Amino acid sequence: MSLAVVSAGAGYPHPTRLLADWAAEAVCRSLAAGGARAEVEVVELHRLAADLAQCSVHGRASLDLREAVAAVMAADGLVVATPVLTASASEVFDSFFAVLGDGALSGMPVLLALNSHSRRQPPDLTQVVRSRLTGVHADPVPTVVVAGPADWQTTTHSDTTRLHAHMDRAATELAAAMRSHRQ
Repeated sequence: MSLAVVSAGAGYPHPTRLLADWAAEAVCRSLAAGGARAEVEVVELHRLAADLAQCSVHGRASLDLREAVAAVMAADGLVVATPVLTASASEVFDSFFAVLGDGALSGMPVLLALNSHSRRQPPDLTQVVRSRLTGVHADPVPTVVVAGPADWQTTTHSDTTRLHAHMDRAATELAAAMRSHRQ
């Protein structure tokens, strides 16, 4: 199986990329528990920011952007991690999924991981980000992983335990959806 990981953060070791890596590892563990192995390909959108801007202005995708799109479209499942600022995903997240176009990921199972810089989340935050994925006809799993400031400070062991338990649940959902999607 193939798993594409789209990180809309500022690069490694940015918390969004770490969140993406943790989610991908959890999905791989869940697939392995069911006897499957995943090939993982990471797409870091910050590296494609200029290409995405050029594509939106001129309508032509660079080779790097075409390869990123191909990797995502060929995957059996997708982990998408994005920072969220003022109730919206990052600009490169929106630009990348706009380039894919309507219906491009029809039925693609997706684990959505949000890296919030705020302790308080607007109630519709998850819905705002999910709408971009459903616009390309992807199929997000029910559990959305949301990491906040307390998760990165790791002030208590229970904070990280809560995040990883939530992530494991989402990973199990994605692994099951990937198996179903592939058949």
